[in-house]
Amino acid sequence: MIVEQIWTGNAFRNFNYLIACGESGEALAVDPLDHQKCLGRARELGWEITQVLNTHEHPDHTGGNAAIIAATGARLLAHANASASIPGIDRGLQAGDVIKVGRTVELEALDTPGHTMCHICLRSHTDTPAIFSGDTLFNAGAGNCHHGGHAPELYNTFAEQLARLPDATLVYPGHDYMANNLAFTLDREPGNERAATLLQQVKDQDPNKPLVSDMALERQINTFMRLDSASVIARLREAFPDLPADPDPRTVFLKLRELRNTW
Repeated sequence: MIVEQIWTGNAFRNFNYLIACGESGEALAVDPLDHQKCLGRARELGWEITQVLNTHEHPDHTGGNAAIIAATGARLLAHANASASIPGIDRGLQAGDVIKVGRTVELEALDTPGHTMCHICLRSHTDTPAIFSGDTLFNAGAGNCHHGGHAPELYNTFAEQLARLPDATLVYPGHDYMANNLAFTLDREPGNERAATLLQQVKDQDPNKPLVSDMALERQINTFMRLDSASVIARLREAFPDLPADPDPRTVFLKLRELRNTW
């Protein structure tokens, strides 16, 4: 599996992806909003885009579909329940479905509601696993639930799926929000030395060559994966004095998401 992470440079700080089979040169385009960059990069590498996958229905993820498909004839894949919000879906995906790219690449669809209720993440079946997480999991952060989402479902996705991914799983999110998310981590957990060091490392990074985190790192620096941290809970109690003495992880997650909405 070959991964090309494409920085759009737009105001939303989107990442687009090409996932290719090194043997056949076939490629899957994930959320190819910047269709010109995606098509151009595929041409440079000698790849043929045969499939497009939308992680979810928001326009900054679907906006390049028509141009990519017109140029390549690619098939469109998205959540099985997204047909009303993503026109022209050729294959509706459910949890456990496998997307094959060329002869060597297999990606498993994860049904990951929360940011929206029709959100797909992709998990690679490779020696070094990877997750293409759309707007569900960000580097050091979690997706919002403002436009068709549901925070309790997002917690369930984190607790029941993302938290179980192996430490070595590489994380490829839909946006570059890492520096801002690390600042939120430090606001919630000022003593997190790993987050502080990493913020200094990435705050001026070239988004064309970004740091790629893995789940082991996320467990150290992502507040939404540090729900049993005593310091996170203590700081949370300052904002929510009625927090129980020993809050459950779901309560901590939802209160953190509430704070992040206005932070």
